[in-house]
Order: sequence, then C-alpha cells, then structure tokens
Amino acid sequence: MSENDGKKTLGVRGGPRSGQVKQSFSHGRTKNVVVETKRKRVVMPKPAAPKPDSGAAKPAPAGGDPKKRPAGISDAELERRMKALAAAKAREGEEAAEREAEEKARAEERERRRADQEAKEREEKEREDALKAKADEDARRLQDEADAKARANAPAADPAEAEARAAKPMKAAPTKTPEREREKAKPSRGAEDKRRSGKLTVNQALRGGEGGRQRSMASMKRQQDRARKKAMGQQQDREKVTRNVNLPEAITVSELSNRMSEKVADVVKALMQNGIMATQTQTIDADTAELIIEEFGHNVVRVSDSDVEQVIDQVEDKEEDLEPRAPIITVMGHVDHGKTSLLDAIRNARVVQGEAGGITQHIGAYQVETNGTKLTFLDTPGHAAFTSMRARGAQVTDIVILVVAADDAVMPQTIEAISHAKAAGVPMIVAINKIDRPAADPNKVRTDLLQHEVIVEQMSGDVQDVEVSATTGQGLDELLEAIALQSEVLELKANPNRAAQGAVIEAQLDVGRGPVATVLVQHGTLRKGDIFVVGEQWGKVRAMENDQGDRVDEAGPSVPVEVLGLNGTPEAGDVLNVVETEAQAREIAEYREKAAKDKRAAAGAAVTLDQLMANAKADESVAELPILVKADVQGSAEAITQAMEKIGNEEVRVRVLHSGVGAITESDIGLAEASGAPVIGFNVRANATARNVANQKGVEIRYYSVIYDLVDDVKQAASGLLSAEVREKFIGYAEIREVFKVSKVGNVAGCLVTEGVARRSAGVRLLRDNVVIHEGTLKTLKRFKDEVAEVQSGQECGMAFENYEDIRPGDIIEIFEREEVERNL
Repeated sequence: MSENDGKKTLGVRGGPRSGQVKQSFSHGRTKNVVVETKRKRVVMPKPAAPKPDSGAAKPAPAGGDPKKRPAGISDAELERRMKALAAAKAREGEEAAEREAEEKARAEERERRRADQEAKEREEKEREDALKAKADEDARRLQDEADAKARANAPAADPAEAEARAAKPMKAAPTKTPEREREKAKPSRGAEDKRRSGKLTVNQALRGGEGGRQRSMASMKRQQDRARKKAMGQQQDREKVTRNVNLPEAITVSELSNRMSEKVADVVKALMQNGIMATQTQTIDADTAELIIEEFGHNVVRVSDSDVEQVIDQVEDKEEDLEPRAPIITVMGHVDHGKTSLLDAIRNARVVQGEAGGITQHIGAYQVETNGTKLTFLDTPGHAAFTSMRARGAQVTDIVILVVAADDAVMPQTIEAISHAKAAGVPMIVAINKIDRPAADPNKVRTDLLQHEVIVEQMSGDVQDVEVSATTGQGLDELLEAIALQSEVLELKANPNRAAQGAVIEAQLDVGRGPVATVLVQHGTLRKGDIFVVGEQWGKVRAMENDQGDRVDEAGPSVPVEVLGLNGTPEAGDVLNVVETEAQAREIAEYREKAAKDKRAAAGAAVTLDQLMANAKADESVAELPILVKADVQGSAEAITQAMEKIGNEEVRVRVLHSGVGAITESDIGLAEASGAPVIGFNVRANATARNVANQKGVEIRYYSVIYDLVDDVKQAASGLLSAEVREKFIGYAEIREVFKVSKVGNVAGCLVTEGVARRSAGVRLLRDNVVIHEGTLKTLKRFKDEVAEVQSGQECGMAFENYEDIRPGDIIEIFEREEVERNL
C-alpha cells in the first residue's frame, strides 16, 4: 500500500509533528491553518552473507594486522595499495584546494564587476541629497567588503567540513557548474524589472532615478571628468576669463551683464551689496558700472556716446572693387532760363507743366539713357529762395550744366550757380539756351561769363559750351556728347558691393505713404529691407520707386529713388547710411537727435546778460510779423523760412514761429491764435477741422503755390505798404463722385456741391489729400444736360477742367473768386 493511497494527510496521526501556522491576508484578515510534517522513511538493508571479495576494496589497518588482513594479500600488495590510497587522498586534497582558489577568484571577479557596475550607476545618476548618497555608498562598500571577507574565510574556518569535502568521491566535486555560475551572476529579478520597466513612479521621480529627465552625453562626460579629477586629487576651479568691457556714459544692468558674460542675478547681487537697488532693466551711470566691472575682474574701456557712429563703415574702397557708374549732372541757372524745358527735351517728358507758374519748386532727380549710357540729372530751382537747395545739388553732383538764356545773358542766380559749382569743385558745361529767339546773342553770354572767371573753349578756355534750343531740339546731341566726354575724363567709379550710402535730395510727408525721401545713392547698393540711418531719423526700406514711378528692389550707385519706411521726415541734404541692425540705427538716431537738441539749447543759452539787455532795447522799436509756414516738402519749407529771415529792416522784421511739412492741422491754428500770426500754406491745405477752428477763432489762412507771390505779400505786409490787393474768396467746395469719358470733351467729373455755390466764372483748384495738384478754370458746368451759370449746395453737376484730365473720384474741387480788398494787419 502506497503512502498516497486514500488521499489522507501525511504524517503520523496525532503525533508531535502536527501544528498550526498563522496566515495573513489583505485588510488585516488572518487565518490559522493546521499542517502536518511528513516523516522521512528510513529503508534498512536486509542482512546478507558476506561475499569473498567484498572486503578487498576496504582499506586495511596501517599496522598490517594479519588477522584483519584480507585473505590472499601479501605485505607488498598491501603496502602498494596503501600508497595508492594515500596518493588518491593527496590528489583529492590538491583538487579541493584548486577548486577553493578558483571559487575565491570567481567571487573576487564577481565582486569587482559588481563594484564597477555600481560605480557606473552612481556616476550616471545625479542624487539630490549628496550627503545621503555618500553615506549609502560608504555603508554599501563596508557591507560588500565584509561579505567578501566572510566568503574568503569560510573554507578555512571549518577544517572538518573541508576534510569532508576532500573525502567525497570525485564525481561529487563539480557541483557548481558554469550554468549555475551564470545564473548566480545574473541580477535579481527586481533589479532587472527596475532596469527594463518603462514606467516612472513618484518615488523614482523624487529620487531622480530611472525614467526621469535624460541627461546629455556632454553632461555625463563633464561629470565623469570631474569625478576622475576628484579621485586623482586634481579638482580645481575653472580659470577666470578677463574681458575688455566697452562702457558708455549710461548702460542698463542687463546690457552690462551681457558685455561681461556674467549672470544678471550676480550683477544685481553685486549692485545690492554696494547699496544700489536696481533691476535688470534699469539704467546705471558709468562710474557705478565701472565699479561693478572691476569687482568682477574685467577691464573697463570707457567709450563716448559719439562712438555709436563708428558702426557706419567709412572704409576706402579698393581699386579692384570699383566699377564704372553713371555721372550725376546738375542743371543750374537763373529762373526762367529754360533749365526744366531743356531737361524735358532730353527726357521727352513734360515736367514743366506740373510745376505751378511754370517754375521748378523742388529738386527733381531723373535718370536718362542715351546711346546705351545712363545719365542722372538733378533739376534744381533757379529762384533765389532756393539757394540752399542748389547748394545741396552741387554737393552730390559730378558735372554742372550751367543754363544761360542767349537773350538774357548772365543774371544774379547764374552768378550764384557759378559760385556753387566752384565751391563744390566740379566741372561745368555751359548750355546757351534759347538760341532760336530773335534777340539771342551767344557771344554776349560768353563775354559776360569772362567777368566771373568762366572761360569757354571758344574764348580759349577749358569750359565746354554748347548752343542749344529746348524748343526746337537744336544742339541736344552735342550737349549729350559733351556730357559723355566730360564723364570719360572724370573716370567715375563706385563700389556697388558694399553698404549703401547716399544723399537725401528732397523729403516730404506724404498722406497715405508717410515720410518719403528722394535719395541719390552714391556708394554701394540700396536694397529693399535694408536698415538705415539718415540724419536724426532711421528706418527700414519698405519700398522704393524710381523716377518713372515704378517699384524697384534695389538701387545702385548714381540711381535716384524715393524711399519709403522712415520713422520721420529727414532734412534735405542729410546723408543716408545702411547699418546692420535696428538697434544700431535707433541708437545712432537717438544720439544725433540728443546732440542737435543740446546744440540748440547751448546756442540759446550762450547769451550774456548784456546781450539780452541790448536785444530787449532794440526790440522795443522793432515791429514783428509772426507767421506759421506749412509746405508740401521739406526743401520748400526751408527755403521759405530763409526767405522770411531776409525780409525786414531796423523797423520791421518777420519771425517764423513754426515751419513744417504736411497739411495745416488744428494744432497749427491753436499756435497761430495764441501768437496772433497768420498761417501760410504752400501747396497744402487745411483739413475740415482746422478750417472750422480757424473760422471760429478768426485765424487767417493764406494759400500760395508760387513762392514769388508769398515773398511779395509778406514784404508788403511787413513794410506797411498795404495797397489794394487781389484776394481770393472761397465760395464753395465740390466733391467728385464719378468720372465719365465724353467724346470731344474729355474726362467729365460728376460732382456734388458740398458747400457754398459753384460758378462757371470762378476759379477752381483740384485738391487730392489736401494738396493742390491743379489750378485753373472750368471748361464746362452742366446741370443734367443744360449748361448753367451756377449750382447751389447739395445739388449735383458735371464739371470739366480746361487743359487738365487727371481727375479721380474722391478729389475735392475748391471754387473761389478773386476780389480787390483793403489789406489790414
């Protein structure tokens, strides 16, 4: 009968080996379980008769007792067997010693590998609490060394056990197989799960263990280098880098930290230690910044505010980088001598019709291509008021064409033009115009030029002279040949592959486009998107237009363009320079603005008390005429201001309270009312709000389009010769709603009379964005299909202008009548 038969509990029934075991479950539950232990069966061998040779293998006593000696064994055989037995025992002992040595070496190897593995893991992990990590590491190292010593001393501690192992048969010795060694060398299941697990527990995240933020290879290498240096006793601080710090008069804390390559927090801390509470955005003075720089161990390099302009390249171009460029030709001469008409004949354009009164009020820049050669022309006004504008034209020019009318000879402005050309040091070409007139006398012109040291070639001189007629086109080819010859002699070259530099010929504030500057590029290439600084203004090239009104993306040397994208209106004559960053441009512009403001303040302050008393006594007997000037472009405003300063004598003078660019605004009316001054608009108009305020406050607004009339009126008003004058009376305003094309008539404007009345006999002006673009008379005034004399406010009508077709919806028509009235100051 087997032990498992009947499926009963193993063990002796009711024996002493039964007992109870307490099991624990979740939620605090326990259970007592009765267990019984199985008793091991002992099998006793049955007694059997001894065989004759069974005791042959048993060892005999060492004494060789004949009674206990196996039968048939001689003494020699017994001795031989005893030696063999001793040799076997010795061999087993040696093998046991070898096994112990191998086991000890394997244990040491495992310990070394484990120590290396732990060292690598310690290096890869960054503990938050360094002291705790070091304590754990020391405790673990001590425990490992104790275990290793215990394992190493274990075989020698029990000689009986070692002897027992030596006495075992050979087949029982290799109990630790390589498979068992590898199994023992494998990491525990918990460690393997920890290594392979992809989940991040809260404890791991708090300890900074596996699964947290991955460190870069560079960070691990730096940590290993630090650990190796620390182990070798080479740990030392990184060498301090000393820098040269450029220090202006004032600097922000953040900029100071950037220039020193230090942390902003450290700089703020150093300031606090010196008793200065400052944030990173606050500005500190140079002395405080110098103290901080020296405290951090850097060198101070004091720079001036003017050093900001050093970013503008002032390098000389290399000869191999220079390329031929178009010549810049300035046309100069007396008023009404035919400068613009001559340029029109060259350009095949009709520029003169666009100027009020047929005279040039602004500097015009044009580029003309003749026979494959490009020429850049600057057309400067000839009136005396525009002397400064002509001076700027001469400063940027290569060749001056002096236009002298053959029937008028040399006039005062002709002499000024000669002076400007000589001051600029540029060659002249004399163009004797209007030779088609009956009263033309070219030789008189040549003779008159001798008085001003201008000797033409026909008078054995070196100045070229050409007889031309702008009306018939006679002599134009010879003039162009003379220009080409003169430009070849000059060998004009420029480097297009550098930062652009140019001169502002004219600047204005355009409604809808903002500040616009006419720039003549002199060096480099100006491209769309370039950041530049011009005078006290800066900007980024948003768009460029050439003299034909076409958009261009770049402009090389000697190319005139209109530049959009300025933050303010520059002065005509300012130099444009391209810089790298907006910060540099803004810094340079702010410095220049501050310097100009300080200069003006210094000029006003540099007056002694005696001078003030003398001026006050002189002003008692001098009557002042204050005026406000608003013009369409900067050059016109400047020229009018200079002309006003020349008007007056010991008894009366004109003082310009304010001059600006753009339409007349409500603020201008307020300033004029406070000072009792009239407002003069040159080719600009007041907006509706300004007109209403002017009517309410009784401020007089004068509009002019020809500078002669403006100067003459101010002269008469200042001198008190107030004779009857022709004054304009505005009788109505009309707004263009639609434009119709009518055969035999041209463009007809469908208008709505918004104010006053529209009369056929009255004069009209066409306003676009409050700027006068045309002045003339009406060709027709119709109500429905009938020609009428006048149209009342609120009614619709049709209007057509005499000799003018460029009308657009939204334009304003200003209707006025001229009447003679007595003038009162």
